[in-house]
Amino acid sequence: MDDKAIQDWLFEHNIQEVETIVPDMAGTARGKLIPIQKFTSGSVIRLPESVFTQSVTGKFLPDGYINPADRDILIRPDLTTLKILPWMKDPTATVVNDCYYEDGSNVDISPRQVLKNILQLYKDLGMKPIVAPELEFYLVQKNTDPNQALETPIGRSGRQETVRRPFSLDALDEFEPVIDQIHSYAKAMNIKIDTLEHEMGTAQLEINFEHDDPLKICDQVMIFKRLIREAAMQHGIYATFLAKPLEDQPGSAMHWHISLVDNESGENVFSNSNQETETFKGFIAGLQQFTSESILFNAPYVNSYRRFQRFQNAPINLCWGYDNRTTGLRVPTSSPENKRVEFRIGGADVNPYLSIASSLACGYLGIQKSLQPTAPEDSNASNMQFNLPKNLSTAIDVLRDSESMPALMGNRFLQIYVAMKEDEYNEYFQVISPWERENLLLSV
Repeated sequence: MDDKAIQDWLFEHNIQEVETIVPDMAGTARGKLIPIQKFTSGSVIRLPESVFTQSVTGKFLPDGYINPADRDILIRPDLTTLKILPWMKDPTATVVNDCYYEDGSNVDISPRQVLKNILQLYKDLGMKPIVAPELEFYLVQKNTDPNQALETPIGRSGRQETVRRPFSLDALDEFEPVIDQIHSYAKAMNIKIDTLEHEMGTAQLEINFEHDDPLKICDQVMIFKRLIREAAMQHGIYATFLAKPLEDQPGSAMHWHISLVDNESGENVFSNSNQETETFKGFIAGLQQFTSESILFNAPYVNSYRRFQRFQNAPINLCWGYDNRTTGLRVPTSSPENKRVEFRIGGADVNPYLSIASSLACGYLGIQKSLQPTAPEDSNASNMQFNLPKNLSTAIDVLRDSESMPALMGNRFLQIYVAMKEDEYNEYFQVISPWERENLLLSV
């Protein structure tokens, strides 16, 4: 939209304030709420650079990673992301921003910029990634005591969902008021949902997005998580994207459907008529070879690794196969023009920008190195060897030692990201769990 179209849109919706947001390392929205007069005046908006050194616990990294003065960065709105916030009492809009230093250079530790850098690598190859995420989440009763286990909410029938009801339409109807609210908000924000279904867990739902540009999709996922949480709270419950919120239930994932198209023709470069291309093979091989060393972007928290369990609807290795949901890399049945890879490793707790950036980086390396994948797997890959990192500590170590990721994701960015994850892990390690008190207190 041009300036006049923006002004007309703001006037039409009687916008009074605008959220100027920046996705942080966790993929959550940081920023400022500013009056419409300031937004339309072209005033410079600033944030401290430390917005990218704050962990999910709220703590900041010590000096040594950014200028100790914690100087301001400039944020500039990407006006293609301008949307109304339908749940606000007063007419309010939101817009995603890019970040710059005073000299005009890009802020290299911004997750949104990291993704843009990876997309540029593909553009230099004459290709463009197209992606569509499948986002899972649980609805749970309000929980204000971290020491209490989560419980599923009461549905329209007045009963809790205590047994698994995958793909049940009746089970979806139990949460119809929340689902209607989600659809209403999504329509107001012009976010296109492909499908919504009940997943494997109790009160676990999945939203599928339409295929589009990765940056646009990540902006939508960040906003959509807020939208779902808000819709749930409007009905007195929580929505959680924790990777493994319930002990006896499957975890929540965010699967990425990824294809590559030619920049000029728009044709899918994974297929040549009915033949799979070397690009397709290299992309899968790159995911197989490099995902483990970059898994910290797809399993970013201690809880994330609880999801990787045999026979719990989550992958435990990087096998690939045709229409095989037990593999970490699935190639769905499709026409040649829709050829794609479903990357099934990431949890619902990921920063979407970093999840897809790292996945595309792995595929890029496979293409560049002309790697060849293993043979496709037809059997149940859950019976095969577990070859993913099994905990956050290991994931931190392998990313720190990676020789491939710094060049693609950015060396300074990786140093900060790894240091942040180390801090989060160390803080977690100081907490004595109920399991330790239950089993060790009087027995050792």
